[in-house]
Amino acid sequence: MSDTPRNRVRPAAVAGTFYPRDPHTLAATVDGLLADAAVRHSRGARGSLRAVIVPHAGYVYSGPIAAAAYSELRSCVARFRRVVVIGPAHRVPVRGLAVSSADVFATPLGAVTVDIAARHKALQVSGVVVDDAAHALEHSVEVQLPFLQRVAPGLPVLPLVVGTAPSNVVRALLDALWDDGTLLVVSTDLSHYLEYDQARAVDANTADHVVAERSEAIGDRDACGAYALRPLLEAGRARNLRVDQLDLRSSGDTAGGHDQVVGYGAFAVEAAA
Repeated sequence: MSDTPRNRVRPAAVAGTFYPRDPHTLAATVDGLLADAAVRHSRGARGSLRAVIVPHAGYVYSGPIAAAAYSELRSCVARFRRVVVIGPAHRVPVRGLAVSSADVFATPLGAVTVDIAARHKALQVSGVVVDDAAHALEHSVEVQLPFLQRVAPGLPVLPLVVGTAPSNVVRALLDALWDDGTLLVVSTDLSHYLEYDQARAVDANTADHVVAERSEAIGDRDACGAYALRPLLEAGRARNLRVDQLDLRSSGDTAGGHDQVVGYGAFAVEAAA
């Protein structure tokens, strides 16, 4: 009798650099960030969460900001059957969007199952391809997974890396996958390597555009994940969804100096209450 084929695994690439490698330390770190966020960010009446916009730097820098969005998920996770995570390509040039052929993405907290049905549906969209090299070292998706493992354990995930993709390609992907049972996670940082006060002004302006869903006003340098962020805002506007700013800070507020900072924002995309 032949052996059952083993699932293809995409191993963790940035454990020990962007976030702790030890599973106990990682779980405690994420839980602590979520607990702090729940205290720091309290909102009144909320709508139905449909998507979150989160940063993707090392946890010491952007973890507190990302946690502001993931803490929102805890109260409504039962509504979702899958998560689609879209992050920008940093390591390998990508035209369009790339999925991985892996069936599992590993982190120190264990295995994250890839939603195979969602991957198949995504590959029906022109401009979406299988590209394992694009995923092999990419951190923009990976750093989201431990948060999801702590707030939405067991939910299958479809990881996507976006490159220089036309907005209509990303919109077609969203139209194919983003239904009421799918949480969309768009991974993006904001300004890069500006002086602290300049970054605060630039990022505040970008955040205003995000909340107002003015996708056309967001430039490539305003958000490294702009190629997914802009179509998300377009799709949200078409669906009468609103965007709520949860947190807006920079590495100068968390763990870095003020000479050159990276901006981070957390936002909830939701239906009106």
